[in-house]
Amino acid sequence: MTRTVIESKTRTVVIGFDEPFCVIGERINPTGRKKLAAELEAGDFSTVERDALEQVACGANVLDINSGAVFSTRMAEDPRYADNNFVEPPLMRDLVARVQAVVDVPLCIDSSVPDALEAGLETAEGRPLLNSVTGEEERLERVLPLVKKYNVPVVAIANDDTGISEDPDVRFAVAKKIVARAADFGIPAHDIVVDPLVMPIGAMATAGHQVFTLVRRLREELGVNTTCGASNISFGLPHRHGINAAFLPMAIGAGMTSAIMNPVRVQEMEAIRAANLLMNHDPDGTKWIGFSRVAEAVAQGTPFSEAAQAAASGGAGGGRRGGGRRRRG
Repeated sequence: MTRTVIESKTRTVVIGFDEPFCVIGERINPTGRKKLAAELEAGDFSTVERDALEQVACGANVLDINSGAVFSTRMAEDPRYADNNFVEPPLMRDLVARVQAVVDVPLCIDSSVPDALEAGLETAEGRPLLNSVTGEEERLERVLPLVKKYNVPVVAIANDDTGISEDPDVRFAVAKKIVARAADFGIPAHDIVVDPLVMPIGAMATAGHQVFTLVRRLREELGVNTTCGASNISFGLPHRHGINAAFLPMAIGAGMTSAIMNPVRVQEMEAIRAANLLMNHDPDGTKWIGFSRVAEAVAQGTPFSEAAQAAASGGAGGGRRGGGRRRRG
């Protein structure tokens, strides 16, 4: 069975066909978060640290660290700040260091800037997941050597120089190309986690069916693990969390093994816990029973992260925010 191993200094997470679904927390990302970008520009990492702690408390197995910030004020003073190649590498180092100081889960280093990817790889402890490589020739030639050099797994996004195709067969062909090119660098298929690209169901009625079919093909024909930006499926529609909560277990049933998502939403996390149980990835239902206590506390008004943290520490409810590193036993 395909197993993709990701590590921090003290924890190991395995993404695999026979493993519980891997939740990759998405919130440490200044793209579209003007307040967070402004804080980072001012050297304030307090929201990043809170987001890291909260996501892990709510069940994130891995944290995505995205350095795509726009420093508007500095840009006006120094034109170098208009260049992501200048901004992102030092910011990525700071983000990784800050997050590693407060939580001990493995990281997913996320940037469109190759130098920022390498900065994250140099700073991260353990064996992070690299996000990402595409089928674009320039990207393949720049990123795959990093994957090989640092011996890390990588997210492979199924688009190439022609853009994102609406044809699932084309997206599969791009994924197959990336796996083959990775093999040329000596990178095994088990270190490739393919993102088949989830289209918004509001814009494409067949988006759900497409991704489920693609995931099955990627698993059966290429033998690779898969991931996605889960919230893309509901983009532009009302009550998005209800759609996401239906999509995730259906994707898991089709064979998807991870997702980059917001773990702070109890509805989506409940759906994942139930799917793990139904897929026989929760021996004796232990995780589901534990989560049911958390859900009961949330229903009574306790914030999700506090209820989850209290359950993890053996408490009956409430709990405090923050805390030190949690070590695996």
